[in-house]
Amino acid sequence: MATPAQIKKIHALKGAMGMEETEYRKLLADPPFKVKSSTKLSTPKADELIKDLEEKAVAMGVWEKRKPARRAKTATKLADDEQSKLIRYLWFQLHETGKVKNPAESALLAYVKRMSGVARLEWLEVKKASKVIEAMKKWLGR
Repeated sequence: MATPAQIKKIHALKGAMGMEETEYRKLLADPPFKVKSSTKLSTPKADELIKDLEEKAVAMGVWEKRKPARRAKTATKLADDEQSKLIRYLWFQLHETGKVKNPAESALLAYVKRMSGVARLEWLEVKKASKVIEAMKKWLGR
């Protein structure tokens, strides 16, 4: 499904171009999209629609394509010991199986803190890291 940010951008482009509702609905209904609403678009299809609308809006002179904002570099280095690597691997496996929605390091650290009371992977003692690893393995097995 299209993300809220994608839908917002689609509607912003539609508004900037002064696109009529009937014209917009026809665009969505015709190939390659074949949907009644932008909320029904898959993420790749929403990207395709955004790209198409952006090109048209830039050509019309009503839109300026900008480079994505740069993300701030993380101040801390990720823990790279074997247990931390295994915990990260299991977290991504949980994400791939749909059991974890957010694969971000911050979400992992929140989970680790709930399980062990320790806020950073590099601060985990072997016993607490093992507890987290075993819990994640059981979670994957369910």
